[in-house]
Amino acid sequence: MMPGADGLAAHWMAETVRLREAHWGPLEDASESRRARAEGRGLAAKILLRARYLGQREKLDELLARWKRGARLALLGLAVAALFAGAGAALGALGNGERPVNLLLALFAILGLHTLTFLAWLLSFGVHAQVAGLGRLWLWLTRKLARSPDAALAPRALLELLSRNGALRWILGGVSHGLWVCAFASLLLVLVAVLSTRRYTFGWETTLLSADAFVHATTILGWLPARLGFAMPAADMVRASNGLHTLPASVQMLWSSWLLGCVLAYGLLPRLLALLLCLYMSRRRLAATALDASLPGYAELRERLQPSSEQTGIDAPDTGEVATRIPSGHGAAQAGRPLVVGIELPGDEPWPVQALPEGMADGGNIDSRTQRNALLESLRAHPPSRLLAVCDARQTPDRGALALLAELAAPAGELRILLHGAAAGAGRSAAWRERLAAAGRPADSLYEHWPPALAWLQHGGDPSQADSGAGPDAPAPGRPQPPLQEHRDGRN
Repeated sequence: MMPGADGLAAHWMAETVRLREAHWGPLEDASESRRARAEGRGLAAKILLRARYLGQREKLDELLARWKRGARLALLGLAVAALFAGAGAALGALGNGERPVNLLLALFAILGLHTLTFLAWLLSFGVHAQVAGLGRLWLWLTRKLARSPDAALAPRALLELLSRNGALRWILGGVSHGLWVCAFASLLLVLVAVLSTRRYTFGWETTLLSADAFVHATTILGWLPARLGFAMPAADMVRASNGLHTLPASVQMLWSSWLLGCVLAYGLLPRLLALLLCLYMSRRRLAATALDASLPGYAELRERLQPSSEQTGIDAPDTGEVATRIPSGHGAAQAGRPLVVGIELPGDEPWPVQALPEGMADGGNIDSRTQRNALLESLRAHPPSRLLAVCDARQTPDRGALALLAELAAPAGELRILLHGAAAGAGRSAAWRERLAAAGRPADSLYEHWPPALAWLQHGGDPSQADSGAGPDAPAPGRPQPPLQEHRDGRN
């Protein structure tokens, strides 16, 4: 995850796709990988883009959206339950006012479980364990609310992602402390309400302890609330509150203030401070999240999304030269049939884009290393007389595509290139022409339209005739022009 909801969704989706492919095998991703290669900068960005497109296709984005709705619903339900629990604890600790309230027992009933769980959370940092009971309860409820064949993927992907960047402890802690804050807020409101509307008698009872023990306990516990402005009973009042004396209402008001101060100082405030710390640390951890491309499932994508022939940075001064040279073919006559091949064309377009005349071989649309190797083996065994390579002019040319063109030209009698979609990608088609020219391809070996390219593939002959749309029996124009020049003049 990165800062913001978009970064969280992108990394979560990538982890979900990774886990799904790990369990049920790789997804067919030719089109999605092509789009990721064209739009992303760097391997991590391409992995995230691929995952986003696959998630949209496989409806995983809807799965994550359903899980988030369920998580919000579960959290809301727990918050409501915490409010009722806090109110119930207040009423249970004070009773109905008919009997005197034992102060220490009431305080223990209110703060006992909170103190134990809070200390366990603090100690968990020393033993590197994760203790967030209410946070774990929230995760359990979200699994119960999300029911679908892939429902388990969403929480598992989120947990693994948060665990790797160290944010899981803080997020679950934030959920737990947030619910405790709700409970204590409700508890304090109910305490204030019932103490304002009922008459309570407070005191302490003991068989073993002396009055001085209660004086010391009251003084120690009341130190922090006194700093927050709450009134504390004096030592003589504490000794007199043993149930054997009738005390004025002013003393009962002091005990009420002492009880409220203790609940606020040792209950609500620690949970509120812990909640703020968890939110701060969660934000920091999430902001520092980076995709680990070495993980199983991501490492296998490197060659598809960022081939070794593709340069990802400047590792040498730019000399303006292209190392790859694309020959026109070895020029020897071949008996093989003319062949047309697509080079990483969009997977959502039909192939072949144009119907092929009879007698031409279809090499398919090459979009993976396996297809590439199979085609090269076939060309070595059955060299074509003429080979037409169809490139996507709407994509930026890279060294991987140029290297593949050079390999295709080696066994072919003659190679020419069709820039498919040149009209839609005029800016990038110009980049293709420049890169191909630097690789040694003459302008008369490039086409921007299918009819002249297919005419050359079927009949061979003069390139000017092929690009003008003339067949082998058509008269040659009075002033022949190379293909790209003719189309360029026509556009101007």
